[in-house]
Amino acid sequence: MSGDVIYEAGLDEAGRGPLAGPVVASCVILPKDFDITILGDSKALSSKKRKIAEEKIKKEAIWGIGIVSHDIIDKINILQASLKAMAIAYQNMMRGMPLNIFEEVPTDKNISAIVDGTFRPQIPCAVRAEVKADSKYPSVMAASILAKEERDRIMTSYDALYPQYGYAKHKGYPTKAHRKALEVFGPSPIQRLSFSYKKV
Repeated sequence: MSGDVIYEAGLDEAGRGPLAGPVVASCVILPKDFDITILGDSKALSSKKRKIAEEKIKKEAIWGIGIVSHDIIDKINILQASLKAMAIAYQNMMRGMPLNIFEEVPTDKNISAIVDGTFRPQIPCAVRAEVKADSKYPSVMAASILAKEERDRIMTSYDALYPQYGYAKHKGYPTKAHRKALEVFGPSPIQRLSFSYKKV
């Protein structure tokens, strides 16, 4: 190993604001020749564009997903749960890494991670937090896309179990329709009970 190759790993999460469901994080290292023109802020991209980007990221990059459930969120709070999900995502990326994508294998010593936000997860590589990183760094954009798409799928699957809450539409976020459903039916089995879900 030459020692001068530093791989940029992007970390981001989806689902800090919802009243129900898990928080999901992703960690991504993009190859140098990745077409970054398909990336962008996951919240600004259309669902169709996110899905196209997700497929390409999963095919060409190395990546991992971390999921922390609603009950763990209630136990340790949403910030700690988000950081835990990021740490799991990093571990899963390293554990499932194909060895033929890069000339030099990414290791804890030659990875420099960038996290969207102001807090850093406990991971065994160099890591820094930066506000709005998901609009500046392609690797963080990619992580944001994977996290959002994964969480959206999870919430859509919960919609099949608990259709009265409308999870396929609002994904657990505190919309008017979601709050109305909570008034009528009470908390769902995936409710974050540490969050205030009643109207103030």
